[in-house]
Amino acid sequence: MNDVLRLENIEKIYNRGKPAQVSVLQGASLTVGRGEVVALVAPSGAGKSTLLHIAGLLDTPDSGRVSIVGQDVTALSDRKRTAIRRGQVGFIYQFHHLLPEFTALENIVLPQLANGIARTAAQTRARDLLGRVGVAARADHRPAELSGGEQQRVAFCRALANGPALLLADEPTGNLDPATSDTVFETLMGLVRDTGLSALIATHNMALAARMDRIVRLQAGRVV
Repeated sequence: MNDVLRLENIEKIYNRGKPAQVSVLQGASLTVGRGEVVALVAPSGAGKSTLLHIAGLLDTPDSGRVSIVGQDVTALSDRKRTAIRRGQVGFIYQFHHLLPEFTALENIVLPQLANGIARTAAQTRARDLLGRVGVAARADHRPAELSGGEQQRVAFCRALANGPALLLADEPTGNLDPATSDTVFETLMGLVRDTGLSALIATHNMALAARMDRIVRLQAGRVV
């Protein structure tokens, strides 16, 4: 099995059965191969965040199938879905969502502790990841003491903390100015390539999308 992510005929309807129901996804299908970086391009409101949430097991489709690393995860229990999400999937959002009361290092250590990693090993991995993105010197700073670009780099490290097979990113540089966005995106791509991750990255920025392996578009509820 070469596909790390496979979505087959995904449908998602909000307010099902009501006059105001909205059909967001209508038979959307998508694959992301091992080591492949795919750009997901769509206008606001087209359903790309919904698609990412379903791919990352944060939401469930009304019909269709979701497979991660060859396993059909569509109908698993919440406990099993949480375990797969924690170990196999990393998330990056437009805003960093770091925990403000913890340092950069601690923000990367915490998800590892939740995944059963010993504290010393978690701290070692966190420092290694911070070094890879060039912010090792800021390890003991809290998010409010970091620049926007530094905060997002720490968020990248947190997403990779548990060594996922799949990275899902929703406008990961959309909250940054153009110059910082370009630099931070280069950092993200370097991390993805170095670790052999598969990634699905939603973006409005066609210049960034063009630097990925493949571009897919979400139109009328389908991936084209």
